Amino acid sequence: MVRFNSQSPASPPAWVIATALTGEPAGMGYCHCTSCRQWSAGPVNAFTLWKPESVKVTRGEQNIGTYNKTPQSYRKWCKTCGGHVFTEHPGLGLTDVYAAVISDFSFKPGLHVNYSETVLRMHDGLPKLKDFPKDFGGSGIEVPE
Repeated sequence: MVRFNSQSPASPPAWVIATALTGEPAGMGYCHCTSCRQWSAGPVNAFTLWKPESVKVTRGEQNIGTYNKTPQSYRKWCKTCGGHVFTEHPGLGLTDVYAAVISDFSFKPGLHVNYSETVLRMHDGLPKLKDFPKDFGGSGIEVPE
């Protein structure tokens, strides 16, 4: 079981939200879309995708707020500190737990999505998709680094 929190390990020990992850992620990578970049306040968003039954809030569920930019994403955030917790993607049957909020976890990205929108070129040898893989409703088209 891997644990992660909505606040960094430098925060006081009484974290507002605690969540447990079980099993292994269904996928990991980087998203370069404008929406994720704006939400994460960074040039790229590192994601880990989990089956919903693998993500369990163990403390502070009443402190979780939800923002629905689209019906495809239910962004969860801490009402106390404003930290981002995870995003549910009901249409995909997956939950994106931001790699940066998982403690004691080895992030092993497999691809880049929405690379056509990138503002930060990353030369790491991983596949760069124009949008999403075909099985996620995208074109599956690879673009150059």
